[in-house]
Amino acid sequence: MNATTEKLFFHQAGLDEGETRRIVDSTLHGADDGELFLECRLSERLFYDDGRLRVGDFDASQGFGLRCVAGEASGYAHGNELSNAALRRASQAAVAAKRGHSGAVAMPAPPATNRHLYADDNPIEAIPFAEKLSLLQDIDAFLRDQDACVRQVRVGLGSVWQAVGIMRAGGDMRSDVRPLSRLDITVVAARGERMEMGYAGAGGRESLTRWMQPQAWQEQALEALRQARVNLDSVPAPAGEMDVVLGPGWPGILLHEAVGHGLEGDFNRKGTSAFAGLIGQRVAAPGVTVVDDGTIPGRRGSLSIDDEGTPTRCTTLIEDGILVGYMHDRMSARLMGAEAGGNGRRESYAHLPMPRMTNTCMRSGDAEPAALPARVKRGLYACAFGGGQVDITSGKFVFSCTEAYRIEDGKITAPVKGATLIGNGPDILTRVAMIGNDMRMDSGIGTCGKEGQSVPVGVGQPSMLIEGLTVGGAET
Repeated sequence: MNATTEKLFFHQAGLDEGETRRIVDSTLHGADDGELFLECRLSERLFYDDGRLRVGDFDASQGFGLRCVAGEASGYAHGNELSNAALRRASQAAVAAKRGHSGAVAMPAPPATNRHLYADDNPIEAIPFAEKLSLLQDIDAFLRDQDACVRQVRVGLGSVWQAVGIMRAGGDMRSDVRPLSRLDITVVAARGERMEMGYAGAGGRESLTRWMQPQAWQEQALEALRQARVNLDSVPAPAGEMDVVLGPGWPGILLHEAVGHGLEGDFNRKGTSAFAGLIGQRVAAPGVTVVDDGTIPGRRGSLSIDDEGTPTRCTTLIEDGILVGYMHDRMSARLMGAEAGGNGRRESYAHLPMPRMTNTCMRSGDAEPAALPARVKRGLYACAFGGGQVDITSGKFVFSCTEAYRIEDGKITAPVKGATLIGNGPDILTRVAMIGNDMRMDSGIGTCGKEGQSVPVGVGQPSMLIEGLTVGGAET
């Protein structure tokens, strides 16, 4: 455990380290697995709308979660009081799971890691509040000076600093410190009676210092304005079955939702995923390689260790179209005879860990990006997405495009509004006809929901041509 987390949990909070170890050992004796998860979190959120600061929140929280695992059952108790008395009370509830103990050898502790992706300093307190407020005002004024069509500017600025400690039976202890920041800008522009919106957002595991530099925030502001202008020129989207070219970067959210969740270990262990039982079989077109990589420094989904203490790594899920692996936490790895890959994640101390994605992306191909639309007679080029819905069991999805264009006779032409992509995740991978050489990660805005828990994630992909995808549109 590093000095920062030791100070937080065993000095300031008042936990006695020796007594804490004894409680954990007693709770987990005879169990298949389990841990004590300790967390301290500081967060700040500012929201500036139409010339006024509408929200200014600062929150400090701390707590623990004590888990005892037997077979497929988990006994879990949590609380926001970091004291040995609270841990003893939690232990009485958590040990109930041991009645279902499988008799198997308990899972060994995760391997140690000397990798530490982020510094221990608190990024929230590094910049005075007045400077943050001034930044929001500068963004608002900058955008209004750029174009008379700007009617409204909304800016969100958020920062989180999280420290975690994970203790196992026998005294094994792991810790991590995780910064996170994000800038979101929305512009509403008008031309005559027509009003449209543009959005840009970026962030990652870094402090807010980056956003205090004009070059950084102006780039995001101009991107939001560009998208609003594009939408003012948009025409109704076409409808029907057609070839679709996805742009690089953020369109990887479709891959994340339509395919990624189906490759998480728990869904496959329970047989509820469309990919269950398909290891070693072709599930995608040749050239399609998909990985989940939690080790990329600075990315939104990157961690030194996951929320069970396992070092993150790059896990290959699909290689050249063949399904080769799933994403596992410790429970799904134990029950499926696999290796935990650093994908055990939880929203907070009040939540159980489960298999989750970190940064999920498709590897580059060898095609020049311009060659993809050149192959399309009539189709759609989609480079930004909004909301969507996915059925994990069937793989069916619906995604709305926030920026898309017609493709006519091999050329990207008019922007369109109201386009939705409709399909099936496993099927869409078999329809990939060309893969660009321009793989790019998203700008750092992804948040993934599963069973009521939200965690930050990253997505990425190169340009990709998909043949015969259903497009829902407003064109009559």
